[in-house]
Amino acid sequence: MCDVCVTGGEAAFPARLHLIPDPPTRLWIRGAPSALPGADVPSIALVGSRAASRDGLELSRRVADGLARAGVVIVSGLARGVDGAAHAATLEAGGRTIAVLGSGLARIYPAEHADLVGRIAVAGAVISESPPPTPPHAGLFPRRNRLIAGLADAVLIVEAPERSGALITASAALDQGKDVMVLPGRVAGGRNRGGHLLIRDGAKLVESADDILFEMGWRALSGPPPGGSEPSDGVPFTVDDLSRQSGEPASVVLARLLEWELAGQIQRIGSARFVRVRGRMLT
Repeated sequence: MCDVCVTGGEAAFPARLHLIPDPPTRLWIRGAPSALPGADVPSIALVGSRAASRDGLELSRRVADGLARAGVVIVSGLARGVDGAAHAATLEAGGRTIAVLGSGLARIYPAEHADLVGRIAVAGAVISESPPPTPPHAGLFPRRNRLIAGLADAVLIVEAPERSGALITASAALDQGKDVMVLPGRVAGGRNRGGHLLIRDGAKLVESADDILFEMGWRALSGPPPGGSEPSDGVPFTVDDLSRQSGEPASVVLARLLEWELAGQIQRIGSARFVRVRGRMLT
């Protein structure tokens, strides 16, 4: 796949990046320039720790999967840990993801993500504001983070310690007038200290893809799930949703939900919402 270079004066240059402070003058793109989200396409930056825990990686995958299935473009930085998990989960869900590099396209970093870059370029795009031969170095990553925020409507932080680079992305988002959301985590060990400080300072606490869709107004959650009384695969629902759709009292629906949850056919997301486990039949 050939890389292309677009300048700020070309139609293919992403309009979102014209609106940020210190916009790039040109971008090198691997993939289709049209894959970069326009103003009418919902997108979120999902970033976090390079040294993520198992819980952090699972949260990243779960949220990216849910958002991708709702048609949200996932933007991240291709780093180890949370970024890589978000890109991979989006692709597995059949969604579109954008990777923004802190190096040139000919110097993929980290090197073990070279295959992932190829997959992203087919379903989305990989971009850099540095010429292709540019090696990765520390000064490029903070500048890269402003582009990650610039391509998104909001930034979601997953498992960020106090000195995490993800906080630079959050700061860029705030400078651009965008929302910052945080998935909270365990206090012990300091893995989530940076994210929790953001919550203290006014960032929105979210627990699931469904919460994010609601916060951003990307999907109304009050109506019943489509297609009959049985919930559709991947569509969040509540007890009241199923009760309205089936005509059964909430007590009967709740008992059925408990059976499905114990059987591993649905899983709880948030305090009162559920989602059907992909590929599982409800019995």
